[in-house]
Amino acid sequence: MTTPWLDTGDNAWQLTAASLVALQSVPGLVVLYAGWVKHKWAINSAFMAFYAFCMVLICWVLFAYKAGFGEYMLPFVGVPGTALGINYQLKQSELPSAALVQNFPQATMVYFQFVFAAITVVLVAGSYLCRMNFFAWMIFVPLWLSLSYTVGAYSIWGGGFLYKLGVIDYSGGYVIHLSSGTAGFVGAYWIGPRIREDLEENTPNNILVMLVGAGILWIGWNGFNGGDPYAASADAGVAVLNTNVCTALSSLIWVGCDLAYYKRPSVIGAIQGMITGLVAITPAAGVVAGWGAVCLAVGSGTIPWFFLNVAGRKWAFFQAVDDTLDVFHTHFVGSLVGGFGTGLFATVEGCAAFGLTNPGGAIAGNGRQVWLQIVGALFVIGWNAFWTTAIMLFIKYVLRVPLRMSDADLLIGDYAIHGEEPYTFAHYNRLLLAPRARKDDGSGELGLTGILEGRDPIPQIRKEEEERDLKIEQDRSQSMRLKRLSESGVPKQD
Repeated sequence: MTTPWLDTGDNAWQLTAASLVALQSVPGLVVLYAGWVKHKWAINSAFMAFYAFCMVLICWVLFAYKAGFGEYMLPFVGVPGTALGINYQLKQSELPSAALVQNFPQATMVYFQFVFAAITVVLVAGSYLCRMNFFAWMIFVPLWLSLSYTVGAYSIWGGGFLYKLGVIDYSGGYVIHLSSGTAGFVGAYWIGPRIREDLEENTPNNILVMLVGAGILWIGWNGFNGGDPYAASADAGVAVLNTNVCTALSSLIWVGCDLAYYKRPSVIGAIQGMITGLVAITPAAGVVAGWGAVCLAVGSGTIPWFFLNVAGRKWAFFQAVDDTLDVFHTHFVGSLVGGFGTGLFATVEGCAAFGLTNPGGAIAGNGRQVWLQIVGALFVIGWNAFWTTAIMLFIKYVLRVPLRMSDADLLIGDYAIHGEEPYTFAHYNRLLLAPRARKDDGSGELGLTGILEGRDPIPQIRKEEEERDLKIEQDRSQSMRLKRLSESGVPKQD
């Protein structure tokens, strides 16, 4: 059964776009994170992303969607409420504070906006990997979604004060990437750094898996930007094309910078350049012309590269914070490039095709748009910095949940936290997972348990292994001696 307002093409594209964005998180960022970190952190890193995806959805349908896209309560947030009623889900989609309606059901809009909320929190996790206490992360996710993300979403997209002011954020340059970059950097400061061993040796455990995750992230971005006109429109096609042009060129420019500075092309660098291209085009995707996407690619391939490879390694400000996957440099800096570039390169025609009344950007004679973009960025940065700090301090000092794992857990990694290993290479973990490590009194103690409880059974395990190997060698020598005697015809003695 159909209804007069339902456009089946728009609904089909919107659900497809939402599914593409969902794939960016699960499995996209799940496997990207798993491959990017050391072997011992693959499970924990992937699970932080997986958990966030699940938790955000439950919070979203219970109260957060309407806080971000519902009826007016304050200039920066809507009235929280459930989105689970069948009559609500079947009715025509609308954003009441923005006075917008769409030709698909409300359920489609709820899911579409959920996948954006989910990936934002998953991106924040990239700064906290390899040392954040998982229980603290479980608490952080719903609090940050409620107090930070919904405010940015309502203020810019849901009809809040920045929407009415005229700030342009086509698909989340500010709502998603600037907020996650801010929260990632600030939260990483409060959590503290990884242990020295992980800082000094942090080679990714599987770059091929990283490429798989990066590829899912890139192609999924077609739904990320292509779905935001809320229709299978001409502007959706423009957004998808601009997204891919900017991303490809940004990645190539980043590789070129690596070649010029390090004298070698880096696969990880190509992925970083891809990400900054995706981030930079996001606020501008359907409102700039193709050459505007090219200009943004030049900025996203060079400015974040400088902040990551030069400033990030030499400026004391960045040295003070352990941002595991450089979310600040790729998402914070990349989103500022894109947001400012939107104010410069937005076209009158692109804005009109997207349904905006903005008379373009500076190139169209509307220099005011640049200042509006700056105002929007300052609000998002300030709000997220404050609430990320408040949430971290609340978890640590009020709930008394440590933000950082213990050094003993950090030394071991996944097995200490989850009791699981990412790969079945038991040989490499035989000292930790040895079934028994005999103590002086003859009793047995699990090798890993001994470490977790402050004992060190490793020397005893090594001694037992050496004794076993010596016995094997003696048995082998005895067998060879008997074989030679048998072949020579000399009768062996009992």
